[in-house]
Amino acid sequence: MGNISKNAYGMTLLCPIRQDDAAHSYSNLTRDCLETLPLHDNSPMAKVPNTYLCRLYVLDDVFYQGAPANEEHLKSKYLVFCTNFHGDRDTYLRGMWNAVQEDVKRIWGYCIAFDKVKTAGDFVAYAKQCQVTNSLFFNGSDGGPLDEQLKALYLRQEFTRFAFDNFGKSAVELQQAFREFVAIVQPDNLQTPTWAPGMTQETQQLQYSFHTAARKEEYA
Repeated sequence: MGNISKNAYGMTLLCPIRQDDAAHSYSNLTRDCLETLPLHDNSPMAKVPNTYLCRLYVLDDVFYQGAPANEEHLKSKYLVFCTNFHGDRDTYLRGMWNAVQEDVKRIWGYCIAFDKVKTAGDFVAYAKQCQVTNSLFFNGSDGGPLDEQLKALYLRQEFTRFAFDNFGKSAVELQQAFREFVAIVQPDNLQTPTWAPGMTQETQQLQYSFHTAARKEEYA
């Protein structure tokens, strides 16, 4: 299937937005809502289990590419939701509704027929109606659970830092430094320390510095 790569799922929803009236531009209201959403680790999508990445935007129309193509236009403006995640679609959508229900209602509030969505099951059914099949889905990971992905990213970055910081040390010094490194990064602990969903590199660095200082004191 075009939507599945190993244990990863790529989902694209095209959700028609209500037609503008004399008092409201519903597409602009939707766009305003998206522009005010918090970013990075404060994003509502950072709370949705197993989200690798996602994007939300308003599609106003398609562009005319010139002859010999036919000039075509969309009948509606659309809220587009693209996301890659671990697991199956229905479980993910239910988890999204349960985790950030109020944000979902706000984001999709001006879409046609969304006023009928009252439960997680309704949201799953609504999403299925709006879903389009991905022709080409590239998954940039091995499809593992998000906590494993985040830990792997964290370990890769910290091991690179370890190699740089300890270049040129003697075997004895390097062995001692590596013991301390393992105690700090805890490779088998998926919960902490690790990358948090949506975390920026700057925020992660601050967290790492604090955690490293605490662990070095404990280890000493």
